[in-house]
Parts: sequence; C-alpha cells; structure tokens
Amino acid sequence: MKGPVQLQIENKLRTRFPEATHIEVINESWQHSVPAGSESHFKIIVVAEEFQNMKRLQRHREVQAVIAHELENVIRAAAVHPLLRSEWEERKKVEPSPGCRGGSLQG
Repeated sequence: MKGPVQLQIENKLRTRFPEATHIEVINESWQHSVPAGSESHFKIIVVAEEFQNMKRLQRHREVQAVIAHELENVIRAAAVHPLLRSEWEERKKVEPSPGCRGGSLQG
C-alpha cells in the first residue's frame, strides 16, 4: 500500500510530466535504518521524451525541482532516474539502489 508521501510525489510528477510514458515512485525506506512504515528513501523513475535534448544533470534537476519541498522537509534521499523511452526500452529496469550504510534518523 502506498503511503501519503509516495502518493504526493507521484501526483506532483504526473502533473509536471503529463506526457511521461512511465512514472514510478518506489519506497525503499525498508532497506534503511529507519522505523517501520517510514517514507524516507525513494527511487524515482520518470520516462519522458521531454528529456531528449537535456544533459543527464539537467534531467535530474528537472525531477528534483518537482520534489524540492519533499527533499528539503520530508524525505532523506531520492535516487532519481530520468530516462528517455529508448533508454527505458533497452533495459526496462534501473540499477539497484545502494545498500544502507547504517545511518539513522537519530543523531
């Protein structure tokens, strides 16, 4: 079941990228040292032809701008994967997120 933060991020991305062929927001918090039920770490995949003439850094900035509030105030991390349809079709998946290094919300 999707939590409220995950749904909020999805809705913002769908509003900003209405022509996207694929948007996926995956809560990966369970892989980290956070309390059960947390919404603190996400993998975000946006497949949009809008990225065609953008360098990879600009694509990331476009997605991060949409979720700036969440990045600053709500979540700890987001692995962003902004792809063209051809890039997505080649692999139909993205790299696994790195493992947790033992950080926590305390301290």
